[in-house]
Order: sequence, then structure tokens, then C-alpha cells
Amino acid sequence: MGQGAEPRRAQAHDGELGAAVARAQQGDEDAFAAAYRLVQPGLLGYLRGLVGDDAEDVASDAWLEIARDLGRFRGDGAGFRGWTATIARHRALDHLRRQRVRPRPSALEQDVLDLPGPQSTHDQALEALSTEWALELVRGLPRDQAEAVLLRVVVGLDGPAAARVLGKRPGAVRTAAHRGLKRLASRLGAPSVTDEAPRTLGEST
Repeated sequence: MGQGAEPRRAQAHDGELGAAVARAQQGDEDAFAAAYRLVQPGLLGYLRGLVGDDAEDVASDAWLEIARDLGRFRGDGAGFRGWTATIARHRALDHLRRQRVRPRPSALEQDVLDLPGPQSTHDQALEALSTEWALELVRGLPRDQAEAVLLRVVVGLDGPAAARVLGKRPGAVRTAAHRGLKRLASRLGAPSVTDEAPRTLGEST
């Protein structure tokens, strides 16, 4: 099924991740390394979408903080994935502030209807997200859409977890992810996701 299965693959490892984190909290360095290997690829993809070529440096800063605060973490594997994404996001925003690059204002702050779309269209968009070129496309999205897509697809968070990272309502994050995927699909030449969606939700707000 290609990269479209990435969130499910990430979630499939959450039991293993939770066990590794629990051992790491008891001082097991090998377990911390195992947790790092499970989380780092998605985290790095998320950061590439936020800060581009500086992702490795920002990820290093994030992991220093994660290691320092590991004893304070409470939760399971999925919770750890969300917790590390929150830390990485804070480090990325700090990095952007230091560069005096102002984040783009959100194009979608209000909560609107969750738009269902054909799974095949989403899969076509998700298929390409592992490539540097696709991450560049994601970076061209409005920031709320880019972050929603990255957290859902690259990090593998579910909707409520992604909403907690972003400090938004789940419905707003689902809508942002849907619109971002729709925009990516159109740039990748896929059919429009909204062919059968209500026409009243366009840019009229």
C-alpha cells in the first residue's frame, strides 16, 4: 500500500514504543535508543516540513530536552509520540523566531465541517510524502494545513493527539489535514477530493 500506510505502521509500533519508554525511564539506555529509532524518522520528517534543512539541528535540541524530561513523561507509546512532537514543535518555533522568520498566519482558524473524501485520492497524496520534493510541497501549504498533514501522516498521530500538539480543536485539525491533502493531491495530478463534497464550504468565509 506504499507510504499511505505510514500512520498505521507508526501506531502498530506504539506497544513496543510504550514498553521501551517505560524501560528507558528506569535508566535502560538501550531502551531509550530503541524509542529513538521508532520516533525519530517521523519526527525528522515533521521538522523538515517546518524548518527545512535545519531539521537535524532542531531534532538534536528536541532530543536533548526529551532525554532531560523523560522522567516526567506519563503515558503510553502513542502519548510519547505526541509528547515528543510537542517538544519538537516548540524547538522549531524557537528556531524560526531566532531566524526572524515570522510563521505564516493560518488560513483556517475557524472550525468547519469535516470533509470526507475518496481514500484513493488521499493515498496518492500520501504516497509521495516520504520524498524531499513532497516535503517541499507540504511546506508551501498554509501553516495550519502543513502541520496537520505532517502530524497525521509523517508522525502518525491520530486526530485528537495532533490537535493537542497544535492546541486546536480536533475538527479544525481534521479539516486542515483534509484541505492540505486535497491541495497536495491536486498538485500531484490526482482527481479533486471535493468532487462530491458540498459546494458551500469554499473560500466564502
